[in-house]
Amino acid sequence: MAFLTSEQVWKLLEDVKDPEIPVVSVVEMGIVRKVEIEENDVKVILTPTFSGCPALHVMKEDIETKLEKAGVGRVEVIFSNSPPWNSDWISDEARRKLREFGLAPPPRHGGVLDVSMLDVAACPYCGSEDTTLKNSFGPTLCRAIFYCNACQQPFEQFKPL
Repeated sequence: MAFLTSEQVWKLLEDVKDPEIPVVSVVEMGIVRKVEIEENDVKVILTPTFSGCPALHVMKEDIETKLEKAGVGRVEVIFSNSPPWNSDWISDEARRKLREFGLAPPPRHGGVLDVSMLDVAACPYCGSEDTTLKNSFGPTLCRAIFYCNACQQPFEQFKPL
């Protein structure tokens, strides 16, 4: 029996979508932090965007299902909050996909977060930075609601963390 390589497992995980943002994968969002393989058993380490993320159970099930269908013997998904997830971990490709989806990606911050970053978002529709924060709590903990004064579109931004 041929076992999967680390590269093959990462490739499979690229097909597992974020349940709350189905245009990006858990790999592109930087949620999958590590893959460990021992013979035909795979351990996947995830760092959730928020420790109370309601989508964790779905992500775990989707990863287990994907890898089991690929022939992995035992799949173990472990959640780790150390180090805490950082929005800089979102890939450039995921940022592009988020904009196309109508969700403003968070600004990169290099680990230096400032509360003023929460008040600024470029509109994913027209690119204008003439936007207004309407509610710092969107439909999920990781999003805020903005309004674009230029194109008059409401939109959500993935919060910088």
